[in-house]
Amino acid sequence: MKADIGLIGLAVMGQNLALNIARKGYSVAVYNRTAERTKKFVDDRVKSEKIIPTYSIEDFVDSLEKPRKIVLMVKAGQPVDDMIDELLPHLERGDLIIDGGNSHYADTDRRIRELEKEGILYLGMGVSGGEYGALHGPSLMPGGTKQAYQLVEKILLDIAAKTENGPCCTYVGDGSAGHFVKMVHNGIEYSIMQSIAEVYDVMRKALKLSSEQIGEIFEDWNRGELSSFLMEISFKIMNWKDEETSKPLVELILDKAEQKGTGKWSTQVALDLGVPAFSMAASVFARVVSYYKEERQKLSKRYEPAVKRDGSVEVEELRRALSLAYFLSYSQGIWLIHEASKSFNYGVDLLEVLRIWKGGCIIRSKMLDFLRSLLKNSPENVTFLDDEEARKFVEERLPSAIKVSNFARSCGIATPALNACLDYLFSLISENLPANLIQAQRDFFGAHTFQRIDRPGTFHVEWQTLE
Repeated sequence: MKADIGLIGLAVMGQNLALNIARKGYSVAVYNRTAERTKKFVDDRVKSEKIIPTYSIEDFVDSLEKPRKIVLMVKAGQPVDDMIDELLPHLERGDLIIDGGNSHYADTDRRIRELEKEGILYLGMGVSGGEYGALHGPSLMPGGTKQAYQLVEKILLDIAAKTENGPCCTYVGDGSAGHFVKMVHNGIEYSIMQSIAEVYDVMRKALKLSSEQIGEIFEDWNRGELSSFLMEISFKIMNWKDEETSKPLVELILDKAEQKGTGKWSTQVALDLGVPAFSMAASVFARVVSYYKEERQKLSKRYEPAVKRDGSVEVEELRRALSLAYFLSYSQGIWLIHEASKSFNYGVDLLEVLRIWKGGCIIRSKMLDFLRSLLKNSPENVTFLDDEEARKFVEERLPSAIKVSNFARSCGIATPALNACLDYLFSLISENLPANLIQAQRDFFGAHTFQRIDRPGTFHVEWQTLE
């Protein structure tokens, strides 16, 4: 008997994905560079599932039904290239490699081109949902050729999360579309996570609410329009007690947020494509500044009395501000995917992207149904803002968002993501921005020219006399 599919990389995600596939009735060959991990996985976690352990690349490849289908769940970057190089001598034309890690989209494009010369098919597949999703049903974002996708379509649809709108998997698009969409998914994730954290910060510092009280509020919010995976885990985190001290564990966690690069990549490509991803960028920098703990401790003592609280905010106003931040975070991400799809010829269906994010996904939320309805009404409305229902949604929440932003500033509480969402919105709905002065400045010192609003053409002025 040959295995239906193979999986390389038995860290937590790889183990859970292998079990998920096997529990859907498929046979899975597994391999890990460290043989001890393979053996421990089989001994500790595999029960009646059809999982075939292998302990060499040769045995692994030989155990697979042709054309071979191989999922890589290894660390992004050089480890993926190293594993491909190790596999290649043992593969045949028509075999398929699927990279299920968070690879940079440019690496995926390169690998597709290189492997195409060898007759090997390649998919770059975003996987969202963490270890729980990998086991019980993730959101899957495969990109590459249609031919490659069709080889594993049934397996992927079977293992993906399910909602009333179907399996949370679709053929995302050509080339590196899958990894690009997953990268932007993570950029949205950064923005929403940071926004939730900022609301939490206002609650604990300014409103003096306990972790338990904040947990109750978050749980209540999760029953309404903010219903989402990130809100769900947030209220559970707030209620989690440390076994040793009986204190809320969140209060004992060091405030230094780490990152694996996808948020940074999203911001970089937004700059490359000219998409204003305000809160994505702000959220990356918020994580960066959090790492300077010692510097922040020192400066906090020097500037402690520098701000004075002005007024207050209600919990309901915080909820509305956060709801607007959710909406505008998705807006930036979908706009970025749209521009990339045009520039890179991905052929991404944005409605399908929103659909497969509804289940098994870190950024799944009730709001996705609203966004899909806006996009159905007007497929070109990629910011979601050019719609009467969207206008009502924004205007109902905007006063609260402004009040929260102003209040946080008066308390000396940083809210970079919430503020950036507002700046993104205000910039897009402003008929006139001060870029005219910037163009005049550029022309003054660099003769970069400018356009006029009263006549066509390109102009330059000798702003000062050169001696």
